[in-house]
Amino acid sequence: MKSNLKIEIPSGANEIIHTLQNNGYEAFLVGGCVRDSILGRPIHDYDITTSATPDEMMKVFKDKRIIETGLQHGTITIVINGEGYECTTYRIDGNYSDSRRPDSVTFTRNLEEDLKRRDFTINAMAYNNEAGLIDPFNGMKDMKYHKIRCVGRAEDRFSEDALRILRAIRFASQLGFVVDSDASLNIHKMYKNLENISTERINSEFCKIALSSEFYIQIVLFREVFSLFIPEIKDMFGFPQNNPYHIYDVWGHTVHAVQAYECDCEPDLNPRDLITSLAVFFHDIGKPHCYQDGEDGIRHFKGHGRVSADMTNEIMKRLRFDNDTREKVVELVYYHDATFEVGKKYIKRWLNKIGEEQFRRLLNVRRADIKAQADMAQEIRLQKIDNIEYILEEVLQDDECFSLKDLAVNGKDVMDTMLIKSGKEVGYWLNEILTRVIDGRLKNDREDLIYWMTGITDGWIEY
Repeated sequence: MKSNLKIEIPSGANEIIHTLQNNGYEAFLVGGCVRDSILGRPIHDYDITTSATPDEMMKVFKDKRIIETGLQHGTITIVINGEGYECTTYRIDGNYSDSRRPDSVTFTRNLEEDLKRRDFTINAMAYNNEAGLIDPFNGMKDMKYHKIRCVGRAEDRFSEDALRILRAIRFASQLGFVVDSDASLNIHKMYKNLENISTERINSEFCKIALSSEFYIQIVLFREVFSLFIPEIKDMFGFPQNNPYHIYDVWGHTVHAVQAYECDCEPDLNPRDLITSLAVFFHDIGKPHCYQDGEDGIRHFKGHGRVSADMTNEIMKRLRFDNDTREKVVELVYYHDATFEVGKKYIKRWLNKIGEEQFRRLLNVRRADIKAQADMAQEIRLQKIDNIEYILEEVLQDDECFSLKDLAVNGKDVMDTMLIKSGKEVGYWLNEILTRVIDGRLKNDREDLIYWMTGITDGWIEY
């Protein structure tokens, strides 16, 4: 099917397409850039498909910088004005014996044969200015009805590459679409094939899903899929909390917390954040492993923040998250149930402990946690978070001291005034001074702090 739809093509991609056409070859934008152009979404990469073979492309663009991206699969990257554009020959994929990659690739001159090998109809559209939109599998119709539908039989597409199971979930989550019945049925039937997929590829898709606007919907619809690579969540399914603060089981509470966080996110004021999203998802994962039933029938989860943090740490190591992301998520999970007090000194203590960015994340995790609990005292607890955020802004706006770098004295001042050598003792006194400044017992003024240190050294100030 052809369409009169017009898509804006960047100059570099346009130059490549026209150059190939002028040399007797077909060339089109293809895949995600076509889909996202139609949907009005940001485009990060412009991919080109062509009837020219890699050798033919390299002859046509012999005067351009060429990167041999994947010649065996027909792909080269052509650099135009500093921008790289992947150009791939029309191809037919052979069998996928490992459920990851084709055993062989055959080049073809037929565009539809190339589009037929792709995963979903919304990714199987091609476009150039002359021919317009080429849409042999009704991707436009599926976009109109917000469907994720496989090209051909879902069973075939998922058998070829099991990662497409997660990709279907990811596209549905990112776009606010629904996985169609055939694809959904086969996801539930074939998800264990993901065991053949590398941890790195699974991690990449999982992170994209966790960052999407409908993460909570997908963990409800496809919880078995997520439990394949995070089996620890199975213990949360149906696990009762029996606590007046909770109306859901542990898994239901988690789903509602994820939803609450997503609803709180705003593109400008409070953009969605991977570390926060993962922390909300994992925050109570340890509850089934550390509960106590009181004589009154109320279930208590003392220490579940620590247990959940330990489990999260192991899960994220297994999924090969980078250390920085893992450590920050674990920290938020550990502190998510900590006591929060309203007051400048308490807020400055948190800022000193974990920093501004992490503290803001922690408040977001705490807010999502509260919103997924019973209505009892919910309004009061949320107001407390709002009050903390208000005071936080005051502390930051007034440039109040909450870290060693903000302190009016340094290590040399301590050594000179207190007549001590560098080392642990200097660090001890700097932190002692900082604690007193944060608590309001000392003013962050150089002269005042040196006066206090002098008094300690000379003995006329009692420590």
